[in-house]
Amino acid sequence: DQLVGERVLGGLLDLGDFVRRQEVDQIVVALPSDAESRILELRKSLMRFPVDIGLAPGPLSYALDTSRSTVIDGVPVIELGRRPITGWQYILKRLMDLTIASAACLLAAPLMLLIAALIKLDSPGPVLFRQKRYGFNNKLIDVFKFRTMYVDQQDDHAARLATLDDPRITRVGAFLRRWSMDELPQLLNVIGGQMSLVGPRPHATLAKAADTLYTELLDDYASRHRVKPGITGLAQVRGWRGETDTHEKLIKRLECDLEYIDSWGLMLDIRIMLRTVWSVIEGENAR
Repeated sequence: DQLVGERVLGGLLDLGDFVRRQEVDQIVVALPSDAESRILELRKSLMRFPVDIGLAPGPLSYALDTSRSTVIDGVPVIELGRRPITGWQYILKRLMDLTIASAACLLAAPLMLLIAALIKLDSPGPVLFRQKRYGFNNKLIDVFKFRTMYVDQQDDHAARLATLDDPRITRVGAFLRRWSMDELPQLLNVIGGQMSLVGPRPHATLAKAADTLYTELLDDYASRHRVKPGITGLAQVRGWRGETDTHEKLIKRLECDLEYIDSWGLMLDIRIMLRTVWSVIEGENAR
C-alpha cells in the first residue's frame, strides 16, 4: 500500500507493537481539520506511549490548550504530549539508579546471603522468584523477588494477589514481606536497566482490583508505562500499597503514578526514597 508516495506500515492497532519494536521517539498526527473527534480519540490513545506527540495544526489546534509548537520537515506541528524523562534528565536518573543500586547491593550482600539460606531451610525450592510484569513502554520484563510462597502454590501471573495471613506464604516469606525485604533482588533489575529505583510499581499480567483486571478497569492505565517501573513510588509512600481488593485502591494508585510522571524530578525521587526508608523502619505492611 502507498500513501502520498510512502509505504503504509499498518493501522492504529499496529502502532503499539511498532513503537515498542522500533523505539520510536515522536509521532505526528496528520488528519483533516474537520476530524475533531478522531484527533481527540487518537490523542487519548497515544498518551500511553513514551513518545513526543505532535499535530499538524488546523482549526482544532486552537481548542487544545497548548502553545508549544515546532517544525518537522517544513510542516508546523502542535505538541499534544511529550516524553516525561529525556536527555540529561534520563542520564542523571540512570546514573543515580546505578550508583545507589550498586552500593546497596554491596552493602546488603551479607543480608541477602542470610535470607537465601533461611529460605532454603524453611521450605524446598529456589531462592528467587521470577515473574513476568509490565515494564517501560508496556514491554514484559522479568522481575526478581525472594521466594515467599511454597513452590507448589506460587502464582506466576498473580491471578490471585497475596493477602494478609495468606496460607500460601511461608514463615520466612511472611517476615520478608513484613519488612519489604523480598524486593531486594530487584536491585539487580535496576542495575540491568529494566527498572528504576523510583517509579510506578510493575504489575503482573493478570493482576486484579476486586475481580477486574487492572488493564480493563482504567482507560489511562497504560499511561503509567511511559517511565520505567520502580522498586518504590509515590503511591507506595502515600499508603496506597497492599491488597487491591477494591477499584478505588487501584484508581488512587494510578492517580499517584500519573502525578509522579507529570511532576518528575531528581529531588522528587530522593524524597520518595527517603520516605520509603522511613516507612520500612516504621514497619508498614508490604503489598
